[in-house]
Parts: sequence; structure tokens; C-alpha cells
Amino acid sequence: MYGIEDIWLFVASGIIMNILPGPDSLYVVGRGASQGFRAGSVAALGIGAGTFIHIFAAAFGLSAILATSAQAFTLVKIIGCIYLLYMGYTMVFGKTNTDANTSVIKQGESISVIFYQGFLTNVLNPKVALFFLAFVPQFISYDSDNKALAFLILGLIFNIGGMVWFHLLAWSSSSLGARIKRNSSLAKWLRRAAGGLFAWFGIKLAFSVQA
Repeated sequence: MYGIEDIWLFVASGIIMNILPGPDSLYVVGRGASQGFRAGSVAALGIGAGTFIHIFAAAFGLSAILATSAQAFTLVKIIGCIYLLYMGYTMVFGKTNTDANTSVIKQGESISVIFYQGFLTNVLNPKVALFFLAFVPQFISYDSDNKALAFLILGLIFNIGGMVWFHLLAWSSSSLGARIKRNSSLAKWLRRAAGGLFAWFGIKLAFSVQA
């Protein structure tokens, strides 16, 4: 349909790609563990919205700019690196709230903040755009008359799989987080470890190159 080929291979590959650890999954786990399932779910939806930006950009050729322009790729990469380093810094040096109320959204931190942080974590990673540009076309027939539509369908399938996985992460991390929060010292060090991972992802992004 619409020139889509080997769709089950695409689904299986997509599941594997979504399971691989990265800043997106780390953000969902961090929100779920510290603030409960609702926060983890909102974080996942923000990431999903960011993924749609990459899907539409790749489907209509906008991501080709990142693939061919060193300046554009470097600019987005630097912004993404700075953002991930900022996220890591706030987690390492920010205050850890271990009160019983941490199972819900913290006062002063709205749903929209959690959503947009997840959105930016995904959108500001140019490697995601290049991934879609390189991966999805392999499952679209060369002579398809509806390449953009086929791309959007495959992107939607991939994103749905990602949302299912991220919500599983949100649920499991929120369950574990309820136990962790009883131990303030452990919660503090896990938060710092997560912040260190965000910083590492930022540094890794800074040294990434175009595929």
C-alpha cells in the first residue's frame, strides 16, 4: 500500500530502535521516577510531538538540509548540546524534592513545562532527523507515487511504537520511584547519575558528525 515494503520488518526494527537508551528514554524515566506516571506520560507525549516534527521534515525534504548543510547541522547540534548540558546541570546541582507530594507535578512546574522539555529534547537532536531520512526510505518502493504519504504512515507507526514503549517506561519508573523516594540519599544520587547521563549525551552530540 502506497509503495510500503516489508512493513513487519520495519515494525520490528522500529521496536528495537525505540528500546535503545537515549536522552528521550532517560527523560521519561527521570520524570516518571521523580514525579509519577502522569509526569512521565506527559514527557513521552512531548517527545512524540517532537518526533512528528522530524517525520514531517523528513517526509517533505526539510531534513535533507541537515544532511547536506554542515552549517545547519552544526547549529542545531550546538543548540541541542547546550540544552542537554543544561538539563544535566539542573539535575546534578538542583534541589531534590523527596516529600510525599513528589508523586504528582511539583508546584510551580506545569504540565506544559514537562511537555516542552520533552519536545525540545527530541527536536534539538539532529541525529534523529538524519535517522528518519536514512532509515524510513528503505521501506518505500522506488517507484511509489505517494512517497511522502508512505513516509508519514511509516513515521506514524514508528511513533506509536515509541509512545507505547515510553509509557511502559513511565509506568515502571513511577512504580520504582515510589520506593526510591523513601530513601532520600538514594534519590539524590540517582538524580545526579541521570544528570550525568544527560551531560554525557550532550557531549556525545557535540562530537557527532553527519552520517
